[in-house]
Amino acid sequence: MNMAKPDNRKNNVERLQQMKDNTQHNIEAAEETLQSDLQEEQRKAIKEKNRRRAESIKAFDAEIADEMEARKSGYKNQ
Repeated sequence: MNMAKPDNRKNNVERLQQMKDNTQHNIEAAEETLQSDLQEEQRKAIKEKNRRRAESIKAFDAEIADEMEARKSGYKNQ
């Protein structure tokens, strides 16, 4: 019988921080792309994608805070 692995949350904060950093890097790269000659449709698509990325960063911040709190409490009652 194949048992599911236990949830290992010990590196969640670091993993989430890396995901947040990657998203921030993507925002910055997209902002640089906006400086080039683009069609208006492409420009709008990039701006919309960056808006969604900014929302993701807010969600990462909240999730990181939750994980830090859980880490402090030793992941009890999780």
